[in-house]
Amino acid sequence: MLTQVRQFITDHQLFDLTSDTVLVAVSGGLDSVALLDGLHRLGVKVAVAHAHFGLRGDEADADEQFVRKLAKQYEAPYFAEFFQTKAFAEREGISTQMAARLLRYAWFERVRAANDYAAVATAHHRRDAAETMLLNLTHGTGLAGLHGIQARNGFVVRPLLACEKDDLHDYVVEHRLIWREDASNDSPVYQRNRLRQAVLPVLRDINPNLDNTLAATAERVGGAEEIVRRYVEDVGVQSRRDAPEATYFDISLLQRTAATALVLHELLRPFGFSWAVSKDIVASFNGLAGKQFDSPTHRLVKDRAQLVITPRRLAQYGTYQLAEGQAELAAEGGLRLLAAEYAAAGYDVPRSRGTAALDTDQLRFPLTLRRWRAGDSFVPLGLKGKKLVSDFLIDQKVPLNLKDDVRVLTSGDGKICWLVGFRVDERFKVGEETERVLEVRRV
Repeated sequence: MLTQVRQFITDHQLFDLTSDTVLVAVSGGLDSVALLDGLHRLGVKVAVAHAHFGLRGDEADADEQFVRKLAKQYEAPYFAEFFQTKAFAEREGISTQMAARLLRYAWFERVRAANDYAAVATAHHRRDAAETMLLNLTHGTGLAGLHGIQARNGFVVRPLLACEKDDLHDYVVEHRLIWREDASNDSPVYQRNRLRQAVLPVLRDINPNLDNTLAATAERVGGAEEIVRRYVEDVGVQSRRDAPEATYFDISLLQRTAATALVLHELLRPFGFSWAVSKDIVASFNGLAGKQFDSPTHRLVKDRAQLVITPRRLAQYGTYQLAEGQAELAAEGGLRLLAAEYAAAGYDVPRSRGTAALDTDQLRFPLTLRRWRAGDSFVPLGLKGKKLVSDFLIDQKVPLNLKDDVRVLTSGDGKICWLVGFRVDERFKVGEETERVLEVRRV
């Protein structure tokens, strides 16, 4: 097995065997134990990551303790995370399995990036790849689904794709390794288990070499996908624009492509949109602006001549307060405000929408940063009367899904003094009688 894995890592340039540190995802099962031990014996510097999903009670607790001891045995850095998977799934309206996948891969990447590890290694093997191909085909899939599990997906690598399940079993027996069995692996509740128990034995009876046959098919499909990928990449270069707040696609350019729905699906695949939803999006191209589409992770709005994509908000933004004299305020979503007070004499009011110049003496502290709400109103700078924030955002042609990100900064008396990133309130502007200026800058 070790020879196969070493050659596979080298051929696919997954990482440097001698110098890179790899974060290994270890559940405690046979496959991940074999992966950890194999990489260790190949001389790879390893760290261990274990995801506890809070789904199997004492059994899951025992798995975490087992993996913790295993990491100590290999003298490897150990990382564990305890997720509230069911609560997350219910809040986002997704399956528990999808929730677990989203949570663990996002966490793996945070750990990898924070420690500057070269890759995250998972224990998927050749049989997993065959099962994934058949499941994808059953559910309906494009070219990407037909090549099964790839050796590399971003920073995630699968060194065991060179190996059969039997190879791994023989390896752990030969080296007298201990692992833990997950009872859910035999549960017919899960589709993969039903496929493994009822369907694959029949297919292997027809073709005893099924896993290798599917691997060869995946290789050919991968070649076809490369041709499509290059075409899609060219379309993406022409039609896509990335900005800090969203990703945009030009509809008119997309409409001129061959097989528009297929191309759009490939462009939207990183954002989690299905084939069926991609077709619905194409059908909306000539419709009214404002139609909204959701994937498990993102929201897309058809906005006039462009598509606007933003991450779905997996948590609601909270309320934050800025005290008098406080220099910085950090909020969810990466928003930071910097505040500084100046004498009004000689002060030049900035023209940037990202900076608010406010009359300090008109403010009541603490100031509050929060999301705008239905019914909020303010007096936009330069106007005499109040205007609903919702109407102001419509006038500014802010796409529907970007409206969720808009915050207001309010004075202690509840009045909005700044629609953050858009307009200061007339009642708090710097004027001839202003003596002190509070400058608040969005960074």
